[in-house]
Amino acid sequence: MSALICGSMAYDTIMVFHDKFKHHILPEKVHMLNVSFLVPALRREYGGCAGNIAYNLKLLQEEPAIMATVGHDFEPYAQWLSQCGISSRYIKVLDDHYTGQAYITTDVDDNQITAFHPGAMSFSHLNTVPADSGITIGIVSPDGKQGMQEHAQQFVDQGIPFIFDPGQGMPMFDGDELLAFLELANYATFNDYESELMQQRTGLTLEQIAEKVDALIITLGGNGSKVYTRGECIDIPPAKPKQLLDPTGCGDAYRAGLLYGLINDYDWDVTGRIASLLGAIKIEHNGTQNHTFTMAEFKKRYQDTFGSTF
Repeated sequence: MSALICGSMAYDTIMVFHDKFKHHILPEKVHMLNVSFLVPALRREYGGCAGNIAYNLKLLQEEPAIMATVGHDFEPYAQWLSQCGISSRYIKVLDDHYTGQAYITTDVDDNQITAFHPGAMSFSHLNTVPADSGITIGIVSPDGKQGMQEHAQQFVDQGIPFIFDPGQGMPMFDGDELLAFLELANYATFNDYESELMQQRTGLTLEQIAEKVDALIITLGGNGSKVYTRGECIDIPPAKPKQLLDPTGCGDAYRAGLLYGLINDYDWDVTGRIASLLGAIKIEHNGTQNHTFTMAEFKKRYQDTFGSTF
């Protein structure tokens, strides 16, 4: 085992509304909103940040282990993980709760209305980073608030380097709490919006945040990403996708690439490009865990995209 992925596990129920929300929501009536959308297209996907990161890392032939809390309805997901060869040894089942559930309705303009039920995820603090299990690196991704805080400290106590990846969980924390994570983490990663929120809440610039960790990684969507490390900023070019189908889970795929590069001691130029290519491959597919490739195929596409090998 090499990487411990701490974070959420969830079922994503994705519905497509074949019209525009704005045609059915009257601005002057939002104070008494009562709308219903016919959604003839529906699919249910396996999701959650921990599941998505682990899935992508497994495609790169690493051995991730997920640490998460799930509910009594988790068995189908557990079977999927087993089919993919992903360890669920550190997944705790809470029989009195549901696994996290996201209900996402998308219109033809790609606007989304999402409802999320955290379920068992709120009790992630009931899990503890295991000792003496061969873990060489970890990641603290969106999860229950107390669990994220305790798992970060547990990584430090065991001398395990980790990535701080608050993602959509960032609004749970105030500036002091976010600074506390930076004092513990070895690496931190945010998307462009999250980096702005991080600066607002902590009062620090990106350069000042980068001084607190070994590397700060900022993703910029189709504009690539930046790695701030050792007083310099490394620009990572985007990998061009073959089609833009579904951006859900692209950030998780990117973070799996970061873990892969760190596990294998690649420099940041290579690590960032691996992460970028993983995100591009994900966006070409619906859902967060439906893409697949062999390592040979991935390396060839890397060479075709960036003109080099790793």
